[in-house]
Amino acid sequence: MDQINNEKLSSDLGSGRGVYISTYGCQMNVNDTDRMYSLLEMANFSPVQTPEEASVIILNACSIREKPVHKVYSEVGTYRKLKERNPELRIGVGGCVGQQEKENLIKNQPMIDFVFGTDTIDSLPQIVADVYAKEKAKIVSTKVEHRSPYHVETLVRNPGVSTFVNIAKGCDNFCSFCVVPYTRGREKSRPLQHVLTDIRHLIKRGVKEVTLLGQNVNSYHSDCGADFADLLARVAKETDIERIRYTTSHPKDFNQKLVDIMYANQDKVCEYIHLPFQSGNSRILERMNRGYTREEYLEKIKMIKAAIPNVVLSTDIIVGFPGETEEEFADTVSLVKEVGFETIFAFKYSPRPFTKAAKFADQVDESVKGTRLNYLFDEHDKMAFELAKAYEGRILDVLVEKSEPTDSKVSGRSTQNKLVHFLGSESLIGKTVPVRITKAFPAVLRGELVQA
Repeated sequence: MDQINNEKLSSDLGSGRGVYISTYGCQMNVNDTDRMYSLLEMANFSPVQTPEEASVIILNACSIREKPVHKVYSEVGTYRKLKERNPELRIGVGGCVGQQEKENLIKNQPMIDFVFGTDTIDSLPQIVADVYAKEKAKIVSTKVEHRSPYHVETLVRNPGVSTFVNIAKGCDNFCSFCVVPYTRGREKSRPLQHVLTDIRHLIKRGVKEVTLLGQNVNSYHSDCGADFADLLARVAKETDIERIRYTTSHPKDFNQKLVDIMYANQDKVCEYIHLPFQSGNSRILERMNRGYTREEYLEKIKMIKAAIPNVVLSTDIIVGFPGETEEEFADTVSLVKEVGFETIFAFKYSPRPFTKAAKFADQVDESVKGTRLNYLFDEHDKMAFELAKAYEGRILDVLVEKSEPTDSKVSGRSTQNKLVHFLGSESLIGKTVPVRITKAFPAVLRGELVQA
């Protein structure tokens, strides 16, 4: 948004208004929230810590699963008294929920004043200005544009030590369970030079680590013909960034070239890969329209481990997909054990609007889904605790991100994406230091600083 428009909106909206954004969902939503705050600050809004302080409350919500949609209605309901006390309070809903539900949100929850979609975030200051100008008018702005390349500047208010850099948006895969192509549109990649420029600017602001972000990062293709492996190599070689991560990858697009680039740039590219397999059974994978079989997925894992022996793997899993039998679910559990994932993100299948799988007649009973999910977590927990023990006694390089003044501790992440806590001073923030691990749990490690 240009300066003239910003000044006009600031004048229209006045000063002293606070904005509170409630965020849940994927990393893309977190990244979008930072963009919303930045845009609204340009229009003279101030971020506040609680809904009670706000003149504008925005719910930025994911719709991958059914629960977040219900959560939106529930959370808006909690603001009823705030709205009664403050007639100037405006409530909006964005993210994939806003894109998907559109007018239904306002119809079903009258306290909502405006709804905006994932492609209209940059219009948010104008949307809010219109809501105030038109008083009781309700506004819905959810037009999805499919322009390519994807032109968007990274906007991060307080990037800190580590931050996200969006490289692509949307998805062309149309997995039968996934609503993303309908809420975030078709796949669009940013120009490579724009990504490099953003990272160089972030480095000047003190950023040491970036996570390249997209619904499917490794299907990235820039305007100059570069693929994701090329982008990764150029970020490593042409910027002074210290660490590079990326998420999320799709197995069908994960190839030998990408593995070779990771190996060649292992001084910067972290040895951590999030590679969702969703189901360990080939028949279910075909129904999901994932584009690979169980055997092909395992071959990809074999390829990765051969090139990067110390790689740490995590994954996403859907339990109880329509038609899944006990034997097919057992294939999922066995794949988790065979690969040795240190972290899993597993969920019960949830039918989503517009998706093919929502129309399948052989839906799995909710109680069966719950039983299977609990069993999967129990089996993984046994393995995860054993895998965690292997870190005890090891020295890991930890990029310090935060301090905890109350107990003189600091925390940061290792190249394996492990959260590590240890005694240290605030002066360590932004530095990469060696830490010997003294106690390891699946989600967090504790250690002690190795003195030079």
